Amino acid sequence: MNVKLDPWSSTNVEDYSKLFEEFGIMPFDDLYSRIEDPHRLMRRKVIFGHRSYDRVLDAIQNKRPFAVMSGFMPSGRIHLGHKMVMEEIIWHQQKGADAFVGIADREAYSVRGASWKKCRDTGINEYILSLIALGFEPHGHIYFQSDSNNVKDLSFELGSKVNYSELSAIYGFTGETSVSHMVSAVTQSADILHPQLEEYGGPKPTVVPVGADQDPHIRLTRGLGHKMNMFKIEGREDKNGKHYFSIRSKAAPREALEELADQIPGGTKLFEGHLDVLDAEDFEELIRMIRDVELRYGGYAFIPPAATYHRFMSGLQGGKMSSSTPESHIALLDEPKEGAKKIKRAKTGGRISLEEQKKLGGEPDKCSVYELLLFHLIEDDQELSQIYEECVTGQRNCGSCKNLAAEKMEKFLKDHQEKRELARERLDEYLL
Repeated sequence: MNVKLDPWSSTNVEDYSKLFEEFGIMPFDDLYSRIEDPHRLMRRKVIFGHRSYDRVLDAIQNKRPFAVMSGFMPSGRIHLGHKMVMEEIIWHQQKGADAFVGIADREAYSVRGASWKKCRDTGINEYILSLIALGFEPHGHIYFQSDSNNVKDLSFELGSKVNYSELSAIYGFTGETSVSHMVSAVTQSADILHPQLEEYGGPKPTVVPVGADQDPHIRLTRGLGHKMNMFKIEGREDKNGKHYFSIRSKAAPREALEELADQIPGGTKLFEGHLDVLDAEDFEELIRMIRDVELRYGGYAFIPPAATYHRFMSGLQGGKMSSSTPESHIALLDEPKEGAKKIKRAKTGGRISLEEQKKLGGEPDKCSVYELLLFHLIEDDQELSQIYEECVTGQRNCGSCKNLAAEKMEKFLKDHQEKRELARERLDEYLL
């Protein structure tokens, strides 16, 4: 596979199905039928993959606690790509999630060289105001990494479970990589895991909506969460082929194993360093008991974080969208008329001539303007389907799509920026 997932550079993925085989990401289609009132990005397969999202779905369906967490590096302008993540966070919050949004100022300082003042100003004036304007509720948690003692303390502990070789294997770090950059990667793992701290209700399924380029953070965090836990559970078979579970201590005191042996119903055998459970009829109940004992003995009992992955947006001029190239993206703070003009200048999936367009039809799957309608500007699936059909059959020309998208974008930007000003008046509700 000719792609490297790098959270700090512009990654381009030409075939998302390759990520299933290469990185172990699971297809989101397998879970779609279980989702009530799915988000637009789910319905349209913009969200293409996941890790362990079935646990989050179980929590949603059974009204059990769960969390959603994602973050934003305050080093540049907020654009439509960031809006996608914010919408996913808000959708999960509406489904009952305890929502966490981290402003990754430590990452911006160490990776981009942004000053602390710029991190603060950009975090508030670009990202937080737009998040509130899009519908984030004040009972969620918005924080800066540098302000959160929970995140800083947890990242210090996580740092004891990872070394340079592991970070190099995941991220490609070299001898030229600064220590602060490496620390910022571990800090992001603390961001992802800290919603499971006792202060926020303890262990719970937590989903992290991200683009595919952020998967290295998810893989690192899932591994670190496992390393931090006191127990390891293994499925085994005895000489007669009967299945049983072995609970092995990684950092648990013997008293914790003894307590488990007393609590677990049915047959158990206690050994030095592990406990065999011979008759576990309810695996989920067994997991709950192990988690409760670990928490009583000062452990974390982290549940491996889940993730959803969405496709990248194309640049308006073709190729990859880049924050450093203004003409390739639309920022949420662009002047509404300027946003409309960018669409008028955008590359489409149309043919060379109108005659050829009518004869062969357009190619909406290669069109950045249609992508804007798909990802952001049209909520009605039937309306979008009609536009697609008219394009591929040659009934629709590129000018009509550009005019429609430009009109909708101008209206959205105007409305969003007005809501941002209202959000500014409510900042104290969100930033304690």
